[in-house]
Amino acid sequence: MSDVAEVYHACYRRLVTQLYAFTTDLTEAQDVVQEAFARAVARPGGFTGIDNPEAWLRTVALNVVRRRWRRRKVLDLILLRDRPALTSTGPEPDRTDLTQALDAIPRSYREVIVLHYYADLSVDEISAALNVPSGTVKSRLSRGRAALAALLPGYRAEVTSA
Repeated sequence: MSDVAEVYHACYRRLVTQLYAFTTDLTEAQDVVQEAFARAVARPGGFTGIDNPEAWLRTVALNVVRRRWRRRKVLDLILLRDRPALTSTGPEPDRTDLTQALDAIPRSYREVIVLHYYADLSVDEISAALNVPSGTVKSRLSRGRAALAALLPGYRAEVTSA
């Protein structure tokens, strides 16, 4: 249990920041990171046998987000099928341009951009975390940067070595 507490103190903020960039919802980010830690506590032996607890927690948290989004999508289809679309009242004051832009691009692009730039993972690490080929990660990074460039005035989509 003490190893979980140590990892919590060392990684919690960083994980929440990464998941916030992915979800664009601070409450959801905090919730999924907490759930990842709860799963670690429920695991016999905590982090015993896990080489990189932070990477394990990030993967668990990302999987929780994905599962929630799939369920939410199904629920929206069922419950909101016949309701008229609500119009947005405009951007909220706590949302930045980057957060809005990340929210506007496809989830698969957002996922690799957050893992690469916020979590500082290499293409191979992202490939392993998402269980996709490294070529797919590179393609999504490139397309994600291009999508962000189109949404953010003054942004230059530079090719960086991934």
